[in-house]
Amino acid sequence: MNTLEAVDATDTQASCCNTVDRHVVGDLEAQQLAKVFKALGDPTRVKLLSLISASAGAEMCVCDLTEPVGLSQPTVSHHMKQLVEAGLVTREQRGRWAYYSPVASVLTMATNVMVR
Repeated sequence: MNTLEAVDATDTQASCCNTVDRHVVGDLEAQQLAKVFKALGDPTRVKLLSLISASAGAEMCVCDLTEPVGLSQPTVSHHMKQLVEAGLVTREQRGRWAYYSPVASVLTMATNVMVR
């Protein structure tokens, strides 16, 4: 074995035997994070969340969300349901219309867990 092979073997051993020294998510936390990331895995939902977050009052009616994404109200409502179930927005019914507000803490939590 030449010197290069010996160094490569040592590097391989060292990298495969490292111990975990950071927080690893548990099963429940992994399920919650997966739901958040799954909801954000659709470009329409990312855009909807961005629209709501950028709005003047940090809330928007579903009737104001259809035109910017070019989708029908039932389709936008479906996407919003996914964001609500992931905890990324809250929904408040006001008469006939639903109003949505972002929950920034959920996105912050998801980001922080992945970069610890």
